[in-house]
Amino acid sequence: MTNSTEEFAGRVVTDMAAVMSGVMTNIGHKLGLYRAMAGQGSVTSDSVARSTGTDERYVREWLNNQVAGGYVVYETESGTYELPAHHEPVLVDEDSPVFLVPALEVAASLWLDEQKLLDVFRSGQGISWGEHHHRLFCGSESLFRPGYKSFLATEWLDNLQGVRQKLESGAKVADIGCGHGASTITLARAFPDSEFFGYDLHAESIAVARQRARDEPGEQRISFTQCDANSVPQLGFDLICFMDCLHDMGDPVGAARRAREAMNEDGTLLLVEPLARDCVSDNINPVSRLYYAASTAVCTPCSRSQDVGLALGAQAGPQRLTEILNEAGFTRVRVATSTGFNLVMEAKI
Repeated sequence: MTNSTEEFAGRVVTDMAAVMSGVMTNIGHKLGLYRAMAGQGSVTSDSVARSTGTDERYVREWLNNQVAGGYVVYETESGTYELPAHHEPVLVDEDSPVFLVPALEVAASLWLDEQKLLDVFRSGQGISWGEHHHRLFCGSESLFRPGYKSFLATEWLDNLQGVRQKLESGAKVADIGCGHGASTITLARAFPDSEFFGYDLHAESIAVARQRARDEPGEQRISFTQCDANSVPQLGFDLICFMDCLHDMGDPVGAARRAREAMNEDGTLLLVEPLARDCVSDNINPVSRLYYAASTAVCTPCSRSQDVGLALGAQAGPQRLTEILNEAGFTRVRVATSTGFNLVMEAKI
């Protein structure tokens, strides 16, 4: 073998180790192993096992896997383990915008749907959102929710022209493609004088969203309706949101056009999409690799399963998204802000 072949084989081994260790990370989250280590300094496998009600031998082997992956630090002389404090926002703090463990639920759903993916690669057909394994739905919500809680009602809205003032005074807001309603409810909590309407094609997600809303103090200001994005029934919105979903739609131009029709003349469209640049060669990084995988397995099949089936993809980039919004009738489109994972755009009529 050439050196370059050996180097590439090493990279694939690294990827294989990450895939298998992802299961270990999910186990650490679900059994509370990371939580038991957080803020405790050096611990033993026995103490972690006792505090979590788990078997020490399994915990010890799990800890060694975590050490090998750089998630946990091992002290050779004492035989103890430590979870570094700067790892806690990623592995423990469920409100942190970089809490990433739920992404593993999404990854698990892809493996479970592998045969469906093989089939659509051959046929060119699609897979609707509801046809995926249920781990995709909860995993997606859990992955996006911390970012919405951290940025949506603060930094993202503050970068839109005049939107905060409208919501504070009392506005009408649509959240199209709302899923389980995490973004809708986040906004409703922040702006108690406004009304919020969530729409989604997936009946089971709407049922979850309605249940979540019943637990909210402002329940009477929140409603969820099952419909596709091209058939939003209400009119007169001051703000319309597409949160990580426009690229999943079969007809994103039609969905954006319907949003324009349902919006007041001085209304605003908030578009949040996975972070991407316009050219593939500018998207060579781990985040884009993750998003391209999700786009191949979830987003593109979802779009293909609907009318038109444009298959925009999760890495369309600002230029293509601007073209979509311009075609839908929005004349003023700009990138408002971004994070390491999100592209946030504003569009006005």
